[in-house]
Amino acid sequence: MYTILIADDVGTQLLHGIFSWAFLQFIVALASIFGFVLTSAAILVFAERKIMAWMQDRLGPIHTGPYGLLQSVADVGKLLLKEDIHATTSDKAVFLLAPSVFIAPVIAAFAVLPLSPYVGIPGTALATGLVYLVAMSSIDVIGVMMAGWGSNSKYSLMGGLRAAAQMISYELPLILALVSVVMFTSVLKNDGIGTISIREIMNFQNVWHKTGVPVLDFLFDGFTPWSWFFLFQPLMLVIYYVCGLAETNRAPFDFPEAESELVAGYLTEYSGMRWAMFFLGEYGNMTIVSAITTFLFLGGWSGPGVNFLTGLNNPLWGLVGNILALGYFILKVYGMCFIFIWVRSTLPRLRPDQLMQFAWLILIPITLGNILFTGLAYLIIDSLGLPTWVFLTVIAAINWAALFGFIQLVTRVTVSSTRRAQAPSIRARQRAASVPSAALPLRDAVPARVALPQGSSTATMVNNRE
Repeated sequence: MYTILIADDVGTQLLHGIFSWAFLQFIVALASIFGFVLTSAAILVFAERKIMAWMQDRLGPIHTGPYGLLQSVADVGKLLLKEDIHATTSDKAVFLLAPSVFIAPVIAAFAVLPLSPYVGIPGTALATGLVYLVAMSSIDVIGVMMAGWGSNSKYSLMGGLRAAAQMISYELPLILALVSVVMFTSVLKNDGIGTISIREIMNFQNVWHKTGVPVLDFLFDGFTPWSWFFLFQPLMLVIYYVCGLAETNRAPFDFPEAESELVAGYLTEYSGMRWAMFFLGEYGNMTIVSAITTFLFLGGWSGPGVNFLTGLNNPLWGLVGNILALGYFILKVYGMCFIFIWVRSTLPRLRPDQLMQFAWLILIPITLGNILFTGLAYLIIDSLGLPTWVFLTVIAAINWAALFGFIQLVTRVTVSSTRRAQAPSIRARQRAASVPSAALPLRDAVPARVALPQGSSTATMVNNRE
């Protein structure tokens, strides 16, 4: 009897949970996030082709569909139907699991990314959202190494090792660049304890207090771009974004996939849907990096009318406000993805020495110095009893100056390292130019012997060889 009652109670609770408003919200959010991840890659591929064609004065895809709009759909169909080939000598278990290990953290990272005030699965309330995202981005290295090792190919192994070294190196300045944002939240909370929650960091970038004027409240309630963190830490925004380029193996940090020397890097032996999963993971990482940049530095989904409409406690206007917030969020995310494409169309690939030098000798010291200086500036200003806005003004002024200094530093280092690498070939060319060389006359397509000056180094080498 008691067993039947308990079972009925559990069944009733389960039915109430399934048909509850919270469960419906979870289903809508989950479907939205999965759809966003899966369709974002196709959209970005088409956008990349069209934008790069526009930048390079080309047409891009034009044949499949009107203006080539169905080219990405055709590519997806081709990858679904393409044969899955793998080498007989590969480690099959590692080889087959590598794409799943690579793409799983990409999808899992969206669990703590709210797309609007309504569209967000329960993980968006996670208080450790920033740490969770950093942990998920670190797991990609394992998938890349598994792909390189399991392929049993020298090209794939070399590409996997390159990718692992690059991703681990740039993971450090990426995390250090985010520490400054956490320090800002601790200052703004006035209790010395910062936050690593995505929602709370976004809320700190809203300083509007309702005035009772409908027009002003509609425009600026929740939308205060003068308090976005990129104005106070522009250098950290640039460094985080540069590290995001390296983490996603995008140009000019596409060294692991150097086609001219490694065929396709750790992807060499993959085909069909398994190759597409790596492809999807790369563009998913682009979206995640752009989304984190949006939340931490650009106010998240904030925009005119979002807070005002969602605060009316009306289902219809709340829906409109959430759609508006989702539109603002996607617009900002794809704006940052546009910079990914812009950089790829502009900058050439870095050399290995430049890539590691940039991470260990430039980015890490700068991010550590920024953390130390931010803490020191706060201690001095707080000890003088000055208000918080003075601290924010000082940090913003010095950070903008440091940003221009950083650009000059990168320019000088790039030029000097390039000249140092080119020095041997330049000296060899100068030595060759100092020796007069006569054109070799041909006789039956065979160069005839010519007399060289006895004083030249070339003639000495020929005589010694004879």
